[in-house]
Amino acid sequence: MQLKRLIMIVLFALLACFPCLARIKLVAVPERDKASVRLDNPSATYVEEERVLLLQEGINKVDFSWRGVMIDPDSIRIRILQNPDEVILLSVSYPPDENALVWEISSSRAREEKIRIGYILRNIDHLVTYKMIADKLETKVDMQSFLVVRNFSGEDFSDAGFYPEYGDTFQNSSQHEETKQFLFFRKDPVPVEKVFTFDAGKLPWDPEEQDTNVGIPVTYVIRNDKASGLGESSLWWGKVRVFQDDGKGSTIFLGEDYAPFTPSGKKMELKIGESRDIVVTQHKMKDTRINLRHNQSNTVILYDTDETIQARIENFRDQPAILTLIEHIPGQWDMSESTHEYEKENANTVRFLISVPAQGEETVVFNYNRRNVR
Repeated sequence: MQLKRLIMIVLFALLACFPCLARIKLVAVPERDKASVRLDNPSATYVEEERVLLLQEGINKVDFSWRGVMIDPDSIRIRILQNPDEVILLSVSYPPDENALVWEISSSRAREEKIRIGYILRNIDHLVTYKMIADKLETKVDMQSFLVVRNFSGEDFSDAGFYPEYGDTFQNSSQHEETKQFLFFRKDPVPVEKVFTFDAGKLPWDPEEQDTNVGIPVTYVIRNDKASGLGESSLWWGKVRVFQDDGKGSTIFLGEDYAPFTPSGKKMELKIGESRDIVVTQHKMKDTRINLRHNQSNTVILYDTDETIQARIENFRDQPAILTLIEHIPGQWDMSESTHEYEKENANTVRFLISVPAQGEETVVFNYNRRNVR
């Protein structure tokens, strides 16, 4: 009787273990051969990992669980890499109240099969920062891009491949609850254009009438194109710190700004401070009403104007300067005459790009007519 009972226990144990031969549990870290973390999408992080399954001939039930890991379950995909014609995914099911799924995979024979699992991982994000060092003449910069990865996903990555939007792919680790910075892109030298900007709608026209010195905003312009050694991809938004080589083996901090997202072929403009070596003095030389229109009571109800503005630009620097002169003309208007070329930024704004010699000056004069002024 005891022998019979012992045989029954052994049989039940064997029956209970039989499904285990065809059921493989995928544990998050130990059984992963390699992983890649794609950071080329600013709103989501996509992870791909490769594993080797030990499949039996016939139907295999494969568990994939992610307890404590912030995986989006709707994004999980599996791909058979070696024998897609002989190893076939039949179905997928989700056990209730578990962070897991079960793949039902058919194999024509027992084998080791390499698979790739992809999914969106939440709570792991990244940002880009830049460091730029300008030469003494401020005609070029050495550009470095750093990737800051903040991992609060519940997942650890050891020796994973990281794929940023641009720059080189690199191997590194990222542990849960870790913030880490990587240098992933470097380019030098990159041509830079130093631009001074006078906006007539924001700055005083006559600086001598002010109690304090008036600074002219200074901008570095970098073009994301092949001529600059860039242009292969967009440059991401991020904080930029700009330094200048002082020619004595050290650097001077010039300022910081946030670089905008810059597609290939576009330009990145970085505000680095203000300069008092450029002085702009502007006056309205003429403002006359013309083409007066009267009503029956002989009251002027509409008129045009004849206006002339003169802007004197003085450069006290030892280097030539490029000044962007922004002027605002309200209402309907026509440009009658101008000493310099300009472009319309919008219906009421014009932009002049003025080159001023070192220790020299340049005068811009333009005449315009405003129409149908009430």
